[in-house]
Amino acid sequence: MKEPNILLLMCDQFRGDCLSYAGHPDVKTPYLDTLASEGAFFDHAYSSCPSCIPARVALFTGKSQEHHGRVGYEDGIDWNYEHMLAEEMSNNGYQTQCIGKMHVHPSRKHCGFQGLRLHDGYLGYYRNNSIPHYEHQEVTDDYLRDLKNILGTKADFNASGPECNSWVTHPWIYDERFHPTNWVTEESIRFLETRDRTRPFFLMSSYVRPHQPFDAPASYFDLYKDKDLRKPAYSDWDDIEKTEQFGYRKDSVFGCNDEEQIHNAMAGYYACITHVDHQIGRLISALMESGEYDNTVILFLADHGELLFDHHLYRKVFAYEGSSHIPLLIHVGKNVCDTTPFRSDTLVELRDIMPTILDFANIPIPEGVDGFSLVPEIQGKQRNNREYLHGEHSFHSGLSSHFIVTETDKFIWYSEKNTEQYFDLKNDPREEHNLIEDRQYQERISYLRNLLVQELKDREEGYSDGVSLQTGCTPVNSLSFLLK
Repeated sequence: MKEPNILLLMCDQFRGDCLSYAGHPDVKTPYLDTLASEGAFFDHAYSSCPSCIPARVALFTGKSQEHHGRVGYEDGIDWNYEHMLAEEMSNNGYQTQCIGKMHVHPSRKHCGFQGLRLHDGYLGYYRNNSIPHYEHQEVTDDYLRDLKNILGTKADFNASGPECNSWVTHPWIYDERFHPTNWVTEESIRFLETRDRTRPFFLMSSYVRPHQPFDAPASYFDLYKDKDLRKPAYSDWDDIEKTEQFGYRKDSVFGCNDEEQIHNAMAGYYACITHVDHQIGRLISALMESGEYDNTVILFLADHGELLFDHHLYRKVFAYEGSSHIPLLIHVGKNVCDTTPFRSDTLVELRDIMPTILDFANIPIPEGVDGFSLVPEIQGKQRNNREYLHGEHSFHSGLSSHFIVTETDKFIWYSEKNTEQYFDLKNDPREEHNLIEDRQYQERISYLRNLLVQELKDREEGYSDGVSLQTGCTPVNSLSFLLK
């Protein structure tokens, strides 16, 4: 058979547990559940550097954070990478298109995509008047331009009020059809209608939601606003004092002090998820109507999760499951290859997406890719696997951390504070019990700690001397080779 089409559905800040199919008690995702139940669902998928930019670099390059150089969040660093995913697809006969969020620099860099309809959401770096005019979002963002052309020059995608990182909520103030989630779907459907039918396509439909602002149309808020929602994961190890100190700040990483605001934010987050799910349903229907559904591989994933007040924390970058655990499902059209629906325990990461897509497309995987293809497992031939993943994120206020996660447990080290945590994920999936002092786990903790020592022994920051972890090192957001 000819090479399959590839549809990559990506969301920003979508928790790994926020699918009905994943067992979430509140959020409803019927269209994604359908794809998951008919395809391969990976229960142990992670983002090893859980914020927008480093996660997307891993997706596009197939590299670990140690090798692509982004170990924290930093705007304004050029994306000078060879063999990016879309570039490989374009060079091997695919028509390639990205619609929605890229979050690269320069912001209009195509990264190998032949076509780009951009909407990055509100990015403060690109709204600042100190940057060149041609980099400003009012110039670069296609959705914003369309919105202003329809509703007038004063229209903006932050007009509903909630800020782009806050727990403040308010329903979308314009007609639902003008929402950026709908825009990504409309533009994606238009691509399917007008594509070059002499070659296969690679379409990346990249939704900003459920990333803040929580501004889904009112009908989606109505699904959750009066519902008794499951409480966040709270533990005896939570740093409540930080929440008491900073919890009145609209975007504090230490959560919120107001129980009503917490409930509203959770309802707003779930509303954005169901809104995205329904729009993905529209896109899947259009793919069916085009006659290409059975010839297409569909992947759904996120760049990272959202803590959503677990452990009195908010947003991302932390090693905890709410932040680092992501959804991953792969649905293979029946004309592509024979598959049987299944759920997998394989430990996977965003770096595995590039080799998986290239493998489906029968394109050689470039040298230097750290991830592995999931195609053999999906086809029932063999299971590639890794024992563990090393993750990390540089952050301010002494919160930079590293973690080792396996299918069953997780070890976390805060490098500046030199504090450690250990969680038995098999029996404590919400990480409510820190077992770092528990005697029965000391041998296992020592083993995982040594794995981290070996992972970090050659890092420029000096985190490890090859024998033990070294505290007091200064974290960086970008490794030096990248800046050169």
